[in-house]
Amino acid sequence: MVLDSKRKSADFIMEPAAKAFIKVDPNTISFISLLLAGLAGVLVYVSYDNLTGLLLPLAAVTILVSGFLDALDGKVARLIGKSGRRGDFIDHVIDRYADVLMIGAVAFSAWCNPYLGMLAIIGVLLTSYMGTQAQAVGAGRQYAGLLGRADRLVLMVLACLAQWIMFLFGVVSIDLGFASVTAFEIIMLWFAVVGNATAVQRAYGTWKFLK
Repeated sequence: MVLDSKRKSADFIMEPAAKAFIKVDPNTISFISLLLAGLAGVLVYVSYDNLTGLLLPLAAVTILVSGFLDALDGKVARLIGKSGRRGDFIDHVIDRYADVLMIGAVAFSAWCNPYLGMLAIIGVLLTSYMGTQAQAVGAGRQYAGLLGRADRLVLMVLACLAQWIMFLFGVVSIDLGFASVTAFEIIMLWFAVVGNATAVQRAYGTWKFLK
């Protein structure tokens, strides 16, 4: 939620972009965003065996564009008067699939311990679920916590770039003495710990509201 709360400050970019895409159906923008998320996942997954190329920075750019389009679809929908419950529903569905495609690609790649990756996926999905479930029971959408979707996208971009820079210096993982971790594993650990903590925080906030 750290970056999600700053979305208004990006309006100087988003508003002109929305006007430029005014003739494009918002759902089309959403699905393109999903396809790019899937492409980013593929790039990350295959990058371990193709370190001499530019797959990791390309994945970072793809994630950025996917996130930009994900934010843009709602702006376009409001601009042309097509915002509504159906659009909001589709947006949430696509966001969850995009999360799974990107984070799942890391989780099951050679970059990450699969158990840590699964905990990261659980944390991310539960964070989003608790936010929308609060809304479903009348408590209003919950945005509390340190791991909003914008935060996840930025961290994924940073993980890709950090892992690539490490490779440029001849390093694949960081030796901590008791274990060696990749940049992706550090981010997955953050998703696992902070994601699940955020989910619990949102669940508790909803519980208190329902008293």
